[in-house]
Amino acid sequence: MNEPPEAAAEPAVDVREQATTIRVFLALAPPDDAKDELARALGPAYQEYPRLRWNRIEDWHITLAFLGELPLTTVPLLMSPLAELTARRRPLRLALHGGGHFDERVLWSGIEGDLEGLHRLAADVRDVVRACGVSFPDRPLRPHLTLARSRRGDHGAAVEVAEGLAAFSGRAWEAERLHLVGSNFGRGPGPIRYRDIEAWRFGHGS
Repeated sequence: MNEPPEAAAEPAVDVREQATTIRVFLALAPPDDAKDELARALGPAYQEYPRLRWNRIEDWHITLAFLGELPLTTVPLLMSPLAELTARRRPLRLALHGGGHFDERVLWSGIEGDLEGLHRLAADVRDVVRACGVSFPDRPLRPHLTLARSRRGDHGAAVEVAEGLAAFSGRAWEAERLHLVGSNFGRGPGPIRYRDIEAWRFGHGS
């Protein structure tokens, strides 16, 4: 399987030893075979555009709510309410489809399938977080999977790769878990690193 040029990762440092806060978001993740399918479609782009800051394949995710920087002591308050919400919800059937870019800098793949259910889930997740007393930027949900970012002065690459992805249509899959993710692993000049804080399997609905 083709991998992005910057896929090799250094071992993550446990941020609990260095910081009292953590940058947190809630997300869904495609299964490995769906990610592999998209990675194969991106194979030529990995070779042709090595200067793009490619996200690691294992970090691909669909953000439902970005909570920002939270005290480490706040994170446990979210666990039980999010577990209860997830147990009440059915898995969502989604697919990766096409490509695009934000501001000619951020390359993404689109999402299709049960988008109505995806928006409802995101709204419910955000309501649960607020009920826990956590405030966060309430950005509109734009379902996508971020693939890469352009380096300064090299914006054309994201646009060109997005055009090449326009015809991509991945197989359908079920989002089986809600992931609570910490994203301040490996802060510094290198790629951002993500690690699951917790993940909950969806139930069978009410």
